[in-house]
Amino acid sequence: MLLIAATSGVAHADETSIAAATLKAIGKIDPRFQSYNIEMVEVTGGRFWKPYPRAGRSFDQRDRYSFRPPIDLSNARLRKLAAALSPAYMRISGTWANATFFADTESAPSKPPAGFNSVLTRAQWGGVVDFARAVDAEIVTSLAVSPGSRNGNGTWRPDQAQRLLDFTRSLGGRLSAVEFMNEPTLAAGAPPGYDATAYGRDIKIFREWIRHSAPETLIAGPGSVGDTASPSDSGITTRDLLAASGPGVDRFSYHHYNTISPRCGGRDDPAQALSEQWLGRTDSTLAIYRDLRDTFEPGRQIWLTETADAACGGNRWDKTFLDTFRYLDQLGRLAKAGVQVVMHNTLAASDYGLLDETTFRPRPNYWAALLWHRLMGPTVLETGLAIVPGLHVYAHCHPELNDAVTLLAINTSRDASRSLALPLPSERYTLSSARLQSAGVQLNGSPLALVAGDRMPDIASLPTAAGTIRLAPATITFLVIPGAANPACL
Repeated sequence: MLLIAATSGVAHADETSIAAATLKAIGKIDPRFQSYNIEMVEVTGGRFWKPYPRAGRSFDQRDRYSFRPPIDLSNARLRKLAAALSPAYMRISGTWANATFFADTESAPSKPPAGFNSVLTRAQWGGVVDFARAVDAEIVTSLAVSPGSRNGNGTWRPDQAQRLLDFTRSLGGRLSAVEFMNEPTLAAGAPPGYDATAYGRDIKIFREWIRHSAPETLIAGPGSVGDTASPSDSGITTRDLLAASGPGVDRFSYHHYNTISPRCGGRDDPAQALSEQWLGRTDSTLAIYRDLRDTFEPGRQIWLTETADAACGGNRWDKTFLDTFRYLDQLGRLAKAGVQVVMHNTLAASDYGLLDETTFRPRPNYWAALLWHRLMGPTVLETGLAIVPGLHVYAHCHPELNDAVTLLAINTSRDASRSLALPLPSERYTLSSARLQSAGVQLNGSPLALVAGDRMPDIASLPTAAGTIRLAPATITFLVIPGAANPACL
């Protein structure tokens, strides 16, 4: 109960006061706003980011990958937990997708054909379509762009893409959105020397093909990563890609990671994970891509189609409660900024997965995702409060309760309590942990974990009187205000 802290009817001059009835609606987000990635290499099986060694042992960057079998998309626990976050988009992509061959035959080749690095079988893609149907997820994907997908002149051909599209339809499925390739700014898997000019040529072929073959499918793009406010002279920039390709996307997509993990040379200190600079990286990256959107694709919705704390499988602390602050703060910031969809990488692979990759048991970020899904609806409200050091507050209409407002209050201070003054009673859901870098998380002081039969635990609130609500250090609190009388939430 010390973590939950006390409530009193006395307001203090230094506390933040919020009148839920007067919060103005500032926009709506996609009902599938909170979404996730399943990497293509998870579907096919292959070498992906290697688990970290036990605590205290160093990690060798030269040994960053390990083999894993295909993910079992028929697993009952996985399906139950994914369905609890639906509706959602499920993006099947990642670096490995750029060079994956779709074997549209009953028996797949034992080795990928020349110009490809891996094989996607009918059974594996059929599992994707069946999983999507079972959990109410819309499929988003990207296509192969490796040398095997090209003609003798090096120009991209849509024949592989057409086979994937046709097979999906034959199963009663659909591709909700397609990005031409994963992260064209890195161009992993593309032919050597691939540049913005080649991309501009290929993307026009892609657009013509998809408009003719699948006019119901959204074109998302460019799906870039790595652009900075002061780009270097080397590499491919998104600005160059967009200038070469011309307008033509339905959704402007980009990727964002706060950093890279030790697997790829990162050396970040978990002490900074609650800092304003660390959490503010979400805004800095969005500003870059929003400017590019405004210049080249004005008016298009923005989708963040791949994100997590650290690229290359995640930091060591990403499967602990410490990363939950970034996860929920990022959702709050981006919803307020008008980003329509955020696809977390991943659902169940490596250290940044919402679920453990071997047991599919929920990690702290999964429970945070579940609370967001249940409590934060598509209508975004303006709190009138700027983000201040130690306290970030976001507001949405409740997704189901008519006339209810939900506040998300994140106390990022490790040692100081914060206060909110609410003139109305509320229902409180506080996430905390005895240790920030723990895989355990508590809701209102009780551990969150699946119970017998893989049933969800009781997600119960703590009734809270009107007045001063104290937020303990390093806690995350959702406050549902049922009788808010906010016109935007009727």
